Amino acid sequence: MPTYRRTVIAGGTYFFTVVTFRRRRFLTEPNSRQILREAIKEVRQQYPFSIDAWVLLPDHLHCLWTFAPDEEPYFSKRWGLIKAKFSRRAKALFHQADGLTASRAKQRKTIIWQRRFWEHLIRDDADFERHFDYIHYNPVKHGLVSMARDWPYSTFHRCVKKKIYAEDWGGQISFDSGDAFGE
Repeated sequence: MPTYRRTVIAGGTYFFTVVTFRRRRFLTEPNSRQILREAIKEVRQQYPFSIDAWVLLPDHLHCLWTFAPDEEPYFSKRWGLIKAKFSRRAKALFHQADGLTASRAKQRKTIIWQRRFWEHLIRDDADFERHFDYIHYNPVKHGLVSMARDWPYSTFHRCVKKKIYAEDWGGQISFDSGDAFGE
């Protein structure tokens, strides 16, 4: 099994992307959201972290987590537990045997998540802000909505209440053809 070199800093903030197997689109379904919420809550009780930002899309999610300076910051363990708890509870709903490799069958793995995840250590305030905005703009980027406020599965609404964002932040700019040419 490969050993990945990851930068692990106590008290650090990290950006994550987690993707479903073959980008299957089920994460925003009510059962998925509930199962994922429960799995995260359970893992956070045992291995704490704070969620700074989150967006759930049909086939992937992005989030920013911050670890307390005195907490063990190994996020691979946390993601492994979250994915495993979700997979056990959602297997009957989302597991598909097609695509099950001999390796996955031997390890009794489900076909729900991609095996790995993407992580990025946030380096400074500007890096945090870029990733924070990226998370909240992602549904617009993917064409799921025209305004960030229209996507219900993100922390954008919490940010509006805290006055981090204006209600109309994160919309696509669309021009009438006459307006684009100053006519």
